[in-house]
Amino acid sequence: MLLRNSSARAATAAALLVIAGGSILPAQPAAAAVPGAAAASRWADGVWRMDGYGTVLTVAGDHLQTYQTTSVSCLKGDGAGRSGTAAGSVTFAAPDATVLTLRPRGTREAALHIGGSPGDRMLRRIPALPADCSRPGPTGPVASFDVFWQTFEENYPFFAAKGIDWHAVRERYRPRINAGSTDAQLFAVLSEMVRPLYDAHVSVDAGDTGFFAQGRPGTAVPSPELDARVRGYVEECDLGGRPLQYYAGNRIGYADLPNGQGYLRISGFGGYTDDPHDSYAANSAELQRALDEILTPERTARLSGLIIDLRINGGGSDSLGLQIASRLTDRSYLAYSKTVRNDPADSSGFTRPQPIVVQPARGARYTGPVAVLTSGSTVSAGETFTQALIDRPGGTARIGESTQGVFSDVLERSLPNGWQIGLPDEEFRTRSGGTFDGPGIPPQYPEPVFTPEEFSHHRDSAFDRAVSLLSATGQAAATSRPR
Repeated sequence: MLLRNSSARAATAAALLVIAGGSILPAQPAAAAVPGAAAASRWADGVWRMDGYGTVLTVAGDHLQTYQTTSVSCLKGDGAGRSGTAAGSVTFAAPDATVLTLRPRGTREAALHIGGSPGDRMLRRIPALPADCSRPGPTGPVASFDVFWQTFEENYPFFAAKGIDWHAVRERYRPRINAGSTDAQLFAVLSEMVRPLYDAHVSVDAGDTGFFAQGRPGTAVPSPELDARVRGYVEECDLGGRPLQYYAGNRIGYADLPNGQGYLRISGFGGYTDDPHDSYAANSAELQRALDEILTPERTARLSGLIIDLRINGGGSDSLGLQIASRLTDRSYLAYSKTVRNDPADSSGFTRPQPIVVQPARGARYTGPVAVLTSGSTVSAGETFTQALIDRPGGTARIGESTQGVFSDVLERSLPNGWQIGLPDEEFRTRSGGTFDGPGIPPQYPEPVFTPEEFSHHRDSAFDRAVSLLSATGQAAATSRPR
């Protein structure tokens, strides 16, 4: 996906955005012109540096091209074609349906919004495209090693928190790679280098040679098989054999409970449609339809509590999580603040935090008490959604186990040999400036989640705790009402 990740910034070695016509860029195939778009969009012509993200974008005519930069490399990325111009903004659409919108901010700065990602990325004009972007670089095993190491060196924020000396890692592993190293040898080295991070947003995709990714020790990575097993268990154990009503490509399930509470199970924030690109716009529209059917005016008026089950949730779009949160409040409040690493030489250097606010949605909303069920298999957007409910007006209790501990969007990068890697570069900060990266968001009420003992005793302690807690909350609210 074009520019898929969740925030960072830098100097010459790091993120660049280039939007240009003419001579400073290699020739690119032009997309079909949009009628009336020409003059209104000329403000965007030129060369820009993104504040963080190690990324370059170029525009020649109506074609936008990305580049991935470090201090030792510049690799060509994906492209996009102009799709519109309105109210001073310029919009591009990538082949995977990602929408990029550029808006001017003064004469030297601009904001880039990526559809489906909360917040914007800041751009600053620079004189020209870096020389490395217009000439081929080395492609052998040593070059791939160097780009891999440098990409983490300039973008990964959590070495200190995880106790990793990344420079010592280079000294240990680089002698094992030379011009004659095989793909298998290089893959083994790169995987060993990042294994101690135990970061579910770190990956190495070496095609036929292998794929590396792992979660936090003691946690299970969400999978279709695990999801199907847990879904059946919930229907049998918690709902007494009654099936959930499914929506949004079976990623969302709902049931009214006999005690007046509701149960909402969300296994992901995406994959809601048959759209081959799984675009944000299509997912958002399908989610809106599902929420309109679930949170009807009649139901929201009578619910005494809502259980939201995220225990097996593989993540997706943070903005879809915010869309659900907007149906659970009647007041605006801070969900979290996003910031990104923007100093290649200093892992503690970040952009100014950008506040992301939950705004009440139009139409029916449920504003009563909520219990959120989480586990180590609550990952990524499942975690940012959990974080977005922490300060929710109306009360939210967290029950179960700590989440996985990965919040940033994934910065997707290529190596000179064509392999793909992924890593985080952002922090999602709380109102007090803290983060949950690494250990995850802890529960307020710890309970075992889908352990062998729970399964063998046909028990779901976290669900039972949520029912009990919401019942007590409802009773307390009822007795405190004026008569």
